[in-house]
Amino acid sequence: MADFEPKIVVYACNWCTYAATDLAGTSRMSYPENVRIIRVMCSGRVDPQFVLQAFADGADGVIVAGCHPPADCHYIEGNYKAFRRFELFKKLLEAFGIEKERFRLEWISAAEASRWVQVVNEMVAELKKLGPLKKNLEVKE
Repeated sequence: MADFEPKIVVYACNWCTYAATDLAGTSRMSYPENVRIIRVMCSGRVDPQFVLQAFADGADGVIVAGCHPPADCHYIEGNYKAFRRFELFKKLLEAFGIEKERFRLEWISAAEASRWVQVVNEMVAELKKLGPLKKNLEVKE
C-alpha cells in the first residue's frame, strides 16, 4: 500500500480547466503524474456513463472539471447541467459500491493553474488514504 499510486481520469472543459492544466505546465508547476486528462468541449457534455466506464477500466478516481458558475460557461448553462447531473450521480456511486470521495466535480478557470494543482494534490492524497478501487463494476455499452 505504501507505494500505491492512484490512477485519476480527468474530464476537463476545453475553455477553462484544460487551459488551466496547460498554464500549469507552461508555468512549470509540478503536480503528481497520476492524472490522465481527457479534453471535452464542456463539462455538461460528460455523460455519467463515461465516469463509470473510467472506473471500470481501472481508474481509482475521476474528476469532472469545468467553468465557474454562474456565467463563465461558453455554452451558457453547461456547467449547471453538469452540476445537476453529477449531484444525482454521486448518490448512484454508492449503489455501485464506489466511495463518493473517488469522484469530484470542480470549477477551475483558465487562470487558476494553482487551483488545478491543489485539486490534483488533494485527490491523490484522498485516494492514497482510500487505497485501490476494488473492481467489480461492469458497464454495458
